[in-house]
Amino acid sequence: MVEIQDIPMFSNLDKKFHKELKDSLYIKKFTKNSIVFYEGDESDYFYILLDGTIKLYKTTPKGSQVQIKRMKAPSTIGEYACFEKAPFPATCEFISDGVMGLLHFDKVYKYLDDQEFSLGLIKSLTSKVMMLSSLVRKETILSSEAKVADLMIENISIFNRLKNNEIAGILNLTPETFSRIISKFKKESIIKVEKNQLKILNLDALYIIVETNTVKSCTNCIASFKAQLAKERELI
Repeated sequence: MVEIQDIPMFSNLDKKFHKELKDSLYIKKFTKNSIVFYEGDESDYFYILLDGTIKLYKTTPKGSQVQIKRMKAPSTIGEYACFEKAPFPATCEFISDGVMGLLHFDKVYKYLDDQEFSLGLIKSLTSKVMMLSSLVRKETILSSEAKVADLMIENISIFNRLKNNEIAGILNLTPETFSRIISKFKKESIIKVEKNQLKILNLDALYIIVETNTVKSCTNCIASFKAQLAKERELI
């Protein structure tokens, strides 16, 4: 289990405050699949993931989950709810056994005058904004095939660590849709699976799938994809 000084938001505080913060934490243990809080719940506590892995997700009117992010310790959760004094915008669920530290809002407010703490808080909030921006892009722009290709480019190891239904959940796809896409990628010789290990055979093809939202062959796709990204950045 990580210590309070390992949390990025608190790491630069004077060491004399670390013990005070640790003594103020309410430590709560969770088992796998336990709900920490539901979307819409209210709380007076700031949540700090000290051990384990959680997932954050929203629930659609039809009851399906739209997964926002998986997070490992050390991480901070619920910054928005803390500073806006608003209900949690998503549900938090452990996907492993773990430990959460609960810090009362009053303690958090106490350190806002500390420049390093405030900077750490801003960085944490900024990363959450970027995370949501990426989610919106993937959910509104990318096709199912492009979602899978994008994840393969970003983190191929996840395909060799998690089960297909878990990866489908991360991508907000049905297991059936995910399996069809994997079969299609294998048929097109984009990937291969040997001894339960997935390997990329045609990285260019994955880039072009993300760029065009279609599955087709291409040449020098990496160069064209990077050139397009450079143009987009110039416009921002």
